[in-house]
Amino acid sequence: MQKISSSASFADSKPHYDLLDGLRGVAALLVVWYHVFEGYAFAGGTSIETINHGYLAVDFFFILSGFVIGYAYDDRWGKTLTVKNFFKRRLVRLHPMVVLGAVLGAITFFIQGSVQWDGSHVATSLVMVALLCAMFFIPAVPGAGYEVRGNGEMFPLNGPAWSLFFEYIGNIFYALFIHKFSTKALTVMVVILGIALTMFACSDAAGYGSIGVGWTLDGVNFVGGLLRMLFPFSMGMLLSRCFKPVKIRGAFWICSIVLLILFHIPFVEGSEPILMNGVFEMFCIIFVFPALVWLGASGSTTDKTSTRICKFLGDISFPLYIIHYPFMYLFYAWLIKNEYFTLGETWEVAVCVCAWNVLLSYACLKLYDEPVRKWLSKKYLTKK
Repeated sequence: MQKISSSASFADSKPHYDLLDGLRGVAALLVVWYHVFEGYAFAGGTSIETINHGYLAVDFFFILSGFVIGYAYDDRWGKTLTVKNFFKRRLVRLHPMVVLGAVLGAITFFIQGSVQWDGSHVATSLVMVALLCAMFFIPAVPGAGYEVRGNGEMFPLNGPAWSLFFEYIGNIFYALFIHKFSTKALTVMVVILGIALTMFACSDAAGYGSIGVGWTLDGVNFVGGLLRMLFPFSMGMLLSRCFKPVKIRGAFWICSIVLLILFHIPFVEGSEPILMNGVFEMFCIIFVFPALVWLGASGSTTDKTSTRICKFLGDISFPLYIIHYPFMYLFYAWLIKNEYFTLGETWEVAVCVCAWNVLLSYACLKLYDEPVRKWLSKKYLTKK
């Protein structure tokens, strides 16, 4: 089974699965595309159309993360890995881009005029507080002065950072106790969490008609976001322990097409006696996504071109996810100002926004993320 070293491997000695890196990049691109259509819905006061279930990419990310972390670290505890060293590794891997995403969020907020969505002006001092909190991953309380956009986001300068907030919680739980679980105990945990998440999704506990929770810090969203992270994250770790590759050709393309189709399936109608859209979501999260991770981990690239594609997609996946949304805020503001509500009216700008984010992500990776992580790894992770 072929694996390659990627940009993600500065702090980790094990190579990464090439196809899983590529699939993470595909999911990140689909998130950007989903947020384009979120802009049209936001501007027009309608539901998100076309890529209706793009928010499920977050759940796919969580299961990928659990699988990769289990693979990378499970056999190191008590040998070369301590809790302190694990936390340092994860901070070196993730936090430089978290900081950059917050800074870009502040810059684009100033470009937008330092106004909330209702047009209220926000003091520069509050924007600086929001920036400081975002850099230290302190979520904003809905309604607080430093919740500068006024729509309740945990991280108002860079909305998608909410999922990294829960990712950090998952990493903390893994380091403190989950890695100690036997495979049997982990299986029991996965089953219990799966039942809890299914009940949450199918009962429409958040009232959204979907499992798109976690982005704000109210009670239901926090509980939902925690469940939304814990189940796929622990499921991914369980898969990494039980994984045995199967023979498959074209795994990357098969998995990519399945993700594309699933994310474009329209919302499933029906809410009595259970939310049918929640049933579809849980089918994806419990059955389809684990199968895709299994197939992706089983497959391998067969030529230099596909290897380069997977490496490129894997390398830009995290930078793209964490830095694209500040520019989406500008795109949304432009849509609202000009009363554009469809892709047909704005496809040229939408394509440019997507292309800009891909190019900027690659530039941030090469000019900032990789050099900073290399320096941090040398300073804090190299044995003296």
